[in-house]
Amino acid sequence: MQKIADTQIHSLPSSTRRAEGESLYTILVFSENLAGILNQVTAVFTRRQVNIESLNVSASSTPGVHKYTITCYCTEEMVKMLKKQIEKRIDVLQARYYTDDEIFLQETSLLKISTPVMLENPDVCHIVRQHGARIVEVNPTYAAVEKTGSTEDILSLFDALNRLGVVRQFARSGRICITRGTREQLDDYLAEREKEKMQ
Repeated sequence: MQKIADTQIHSLPSSTRRAEGESLYTILVFSENLAGILNQVTAVFTRRQVNIESLNVSASSTPGVHKYTITCYCTEEMVKMLKKQIEKRIDVLQARYYTDDEIFLQETSLLKISTPVMLENPDVCHIVRQHGARIVEVNPTYAAVEKTGSTEDILSLFDALNRLGVVRQFARSGRICITRGTREQLDDYLAEREKEKMQ
């Protein structure tokens, strides 16, 4: 079994590809849970030729509201424009953008590694432990390894294991995050909107 080439799994970290003046932004979008919203949101990026680095969609803590976590490299001027255009969508409740120091973020990854190679080479288990990952399943053919952390931590684990020729499959989730503020800004927005309706 051949090891997977790095280029088949992931390209170089985005920070090596960004243009001058660009930074990584995380955009949080809250919308009604309706079909077609995702297409409307991603179309905003497509029209402005901004590449989405990662995208995660899930139900939020507010009933009936979905949360989109989108990351992209662009200028501050561009991210302000993206936010403005996204909020123009009829069913979008709110959009906000953040830099990494304004949020707490995580990613999750799964790696399928060869059990025979793992048993033959003690460095494999050492690397898994060293990176704070855990083996969640083992059978005679493969072992499944789970790693949660920053993008850099996850790619570091992959690179270390792939150099040993043990990786058979690799998958990463999109970024998930929470803001460092004490309140959910969407709740404040919805409360204000409800107050306006009652007036």
